[in-house]
Amino acid sequence: MQYNFNEIEAKWQKYWAENQTFRAENNSDKKKFYVLDMFPYPSGAGLHVGHPLGYIASDIYARYKRHQGFNVLHPQGYDSFGLPAEQYAIQTGQHPAITTAANIKTYRRQLDQLGFSFDWSREVRTSSPEYYKWTQWIFIQIFNSWYNKDTDKAEDIDTLIAILETEGNANINAVCDDDIAVFSAEDWTAFSEVEKQEILLKYRLTYLADTEVNWCPALGTVLANDEIVNGVSERGGHPVVRKKMTQWSMRISAYAQRLLDGLDTIDWPQPLKDSQTNWIGRSEGASAIFNVNGHDETIEVFTTRPDTIFGVSFMTLAPEHELVGKITTAEYKDEVEAYIEATAKRSERDRMADVKTISGAFTGAYAEHPFTKEPIPIWIGDYVLAGYGTGAVMSVPCGDQRDYDFAKHFNLPIPNIFEGIDISEEAFADKDKTIIANSDFLNGLPYKKAVKRAIFELEKLGQGKGKVNYRLRDAVFSRQRYWGEPFPVYYVDGMPQMIAKEHLPIELPEVEKYLPTETGEPPLGNAEVWAWDTVANKVVANSKIDHTTVFPLELNTMPGWAGSSQYFNRYMDPNNNDEIFSKKAIDYWEDVDLYIGGSEHATGHLLYSRFWQKFMFDKGLVPKDEFAKKLINQGMITGTSAFVHRLSPTTFGFEGRSADLGFDEQKMNQVYISFSLFSQLRNSAELLNEFNANLKNRLDGYFDNKLAKAELRLNQVVPIHADVSLVNASDELDIDGFKKWREEYADAEFITEDDGTFKVGREVEKMSKSKFNVVNPDAICEEYGADSLRLYEMFLGPLEQSKPWNTAGITGTHGFLKKLWKLYAPFIDGSQDNGQEEPSKEALKTLHKTIKKVQEDIENFSFNTSVSTFMIAVNELSAQKCANKEVLEALIILVSPYAPHIAEELWSKLGHTESIATAPFPKFEEKYLKESSKEYPISFNGKMKFTMELSLDLSKDEIEAAVMANEKTQQQLQGREPKKVIVIPGKIVNIVG
Repeated sequence: MQYNFNEIEAKWQKYWAENQTFRAENNSDKKKFYVLDMFPYPSGAGLHVGHPLGYIASDIYARYKRHQGFNVLHPQGYDSFGLPAEQYAIQTGQHPAITTAANIKTYRRQLDQLGFSFDWSREVRTSSPEYYKWTQWIFIQIFNSWYNKDTDKAEDIDTLIAILETEGNANINAVCDDDIAVFSAEDWTAFSEVEKQEILLKYRLTYLADTEVNWCPALGTVLANDEIVNGVSERGGHPVVRKKMTQWSMRISAYAQRLLDGLDTIDWPQPLKDSQTNWIGRSEGASAIFNVNGHDETIEVFTTRPDTIFGVSFMTLAPEHELVGKITTAEYKDEVEAYIEATAKRSERDRMADVKTISGAFTGAYAEHPFTKEPIPIWIGDYVLAGYGTGAVMSVPCGDQRDYDFAKHFNLPIPNIFEGIDISEEAFADKDKTIIANSDFLNGLPYKKAVKRAIFELEKLGQGKGKVNYRLRDAVFSRQRYWGEPFPVYYVDGMPQMIAKEHLPIELPEVEKYLPTETGEPPLGNAEVWAWDTVANKVVANSKIDHTTVFPLELNTMPGWAGSSQYFNRYMDPNNNDEIFSKKAIDYWEDVDLYIGGSEHATGHLLYSRFWQKFMFDKGLVPKDEFAKKLINQGMITGTSAFVHRLSPTTFGFEGRSADLGFDEQKMNQVYISFSLFSQLRNSAELLNEFNANLKNRLDGYFDNKLAKAELRLNQVVPIHADVSLVNASDELDIDGFKKWREEYADAEFITEDDGTFKVGREVEKMSKSKFNVVNPDAICEEYGADSLRLYEMFLGPLEQSKPWNTAGITGTHGFLKKLWKLYAPFIDGSQDNGQEEPSKEALKTLHKTIKKVQEDIENFSFNTSVSTFMIAVNELSAQKCANKEVLEALIILVSPYAPHIAEELWSKLGHTESIATAPFPKFEEKYLKESSKEYPISFNGKMKFTMELSLDLSKDEIEAAVMANEKTQQQLQGREPKKVIVIPGKIVNIVG
């Protein structure tokens, strides 16, 4: 019977779906194990072969834990809000819900065909109102909370109000805004309702504030830092500017230290922990206050080196700093404004990364040094960011290289405050070797003592204090988009009010267009009628205002990370309409045992989710303050891109003079040279000279014989991606297909090899639709089957490493599955009745070494070596002609997590009527690996003459006796008595004649 993988895989996928084989129970006597993949975004391109890598690994582990008797939760869903669907809607007018649903349908089909053991009864979609009802509900809980530093946790806002009513705010130790005035209980009572709401907003864990954001005018929305690449939007490549806007923000900074401490309690990759540690950026130092001359304003700076305060020769403010407009003098106003405008076009990431460009502008204002009272010039520079620290730095050029370079560039003083140090060439930043000089009361002190003394003196002056600072900023939570979670917020007298739980979800309204309104409001401002016709009643029901009053609604939507910050908990009880999850469910599942996903989410999703989880823990909603015990970052499957090499007027040496010479420059930009020919010319000056001599003839007719003086300049050749589907196994491009592929290539000209072929260049890159190097898993499954694909992706190499894809390599794992099928042939064709004869020692040895290795591999996530082990086992059992049912049953259970379809089929052929999914994992027994005998090499004077099989239980004397009694020994000795017999039990016997 032939191995018909297409029929087998379709059969068992249907069986699993109909029987809900992988459904997890919230009420089980079994021990729980929760395996989770990072939420996929369902793009229109569907899956390529790089996407399933992590899913296959998590599926192997989930199936393995079921074999071990665990109640396994292995859910899947979709992070289905997002900018790509909205941009497609803007371009086509099609509702994002329609395209998202179509994309999900494709994803679901592709995931199912790969045989993943997901519990689809728990599927969630962030864009479903039934799901985002609970995202809105959590937002309300965060709004109604404040962070009490005394208890070090979030508490209900009512507890804060109770303190304000009885004590005022003088003794409140909270994470809050910096500009809150001290008031008494009597003052609180006298405040108007709006004033009270304004004060509370400064304490709430989510709040409205004017914030510097990444604004993309073309997309009409705020972008997160990770949505910007090289200063432009990742989606569409549009310019991004810094802009101050009133936005909702999450006070994640309240959890900075707990987010750091929590990293010590979870088994996550160290590089990822390091990323979060650096992003949170804890530092100890001092806050110092500088008065501004001629103004009532002060500038606060945070410095980790208060010991260098006498080295300050200028101050630098971020261009966005709120004081810049107030203190800049008329003389310097135009220059400062121009600099601010230019800076607004650069992203924070660009500014942080660019250490070479030195730029700035003088404000004309001066600050006063706290100790010397000397005037200090105030500059602005884009290397200082408004969102980090206080947005201002005391610049000490002798101790900081960036300040040093700035001072050199603008010819500012560089006073030396380090004893015995030459700063003529560069700044000095070695704290351990620091001895302070030229610094009044700090003279002669080493770094640590100088820091303490400086802080003491600042506190004595009332112009500073010791402080722990964090780089982590509060997270902007508003997006000017349509396709996102609506805020459950309306406004009374300009102050935000929350809509009650019983009226959730607040659903997205229909709009005619998905762009901002003509007056600049977010796309939701285009909605004439919101999706729920009772929204007014919902709002009014929660207010004490007259029912005829119209309340404006929040028109921004939540960011993508809102929905993905709690999905792992919602999976535990996804169909619960009354609460986010039941206590019974959350207490049973508790947290994720194994989480697999990409490292690119280190400082986005994974940081925000940890913050969200810790908040929910504070509120008593979840039993653990970290949501995932163990995390693995899978590597990347890379693609082999194909490149055609484009020539241009510059390549031919025309340097932009093509129009003067009568050339069609657009046509000249459509000339391509075969990579093989290009490589030959690049490696041989002689060939290049010959080629240039014949260039006119080779291109004769392309440009009306005007290339008589043309000369190929190889350093100007530009590689252009070509679709890999247009290239054969010999790297030859389908030229006609290339021309038809995209309109702009219709008239392209190709400089080919002498035989007329055109070879592309190759390079291994990230597999991506934009690089045209993706391989569709549909075609692989059709030709080789899902089991072959699963095995091959694991076989490519260690899970955490990047690995290049090569479709030709899948024939190896496909061939293995054919051998595996053949091993079970007696049971497949019915010629073997029961296979109950005694298993051979060799078969048991093969089986148990395989059990041992595979179990170790799965526990260590070394899936690639398991595949090799399977291949060895099948080869050995085939050679042994093993037909023992006990051995073959155990083997197919081992294979099952990796290749579940063929395993189910063979399991049924072995006579089982239930799925292999819950069959017990085979137990390893050491005794089968212990050798009972040894094949000894028998040597005479150091030369081996024959071998003898002897029991390992024999003593040294017994071994010698057995060897001497052997007739082959007697033949070798020919009646002579040996001088000596050397016996090393378990190794050798040497007879010295």
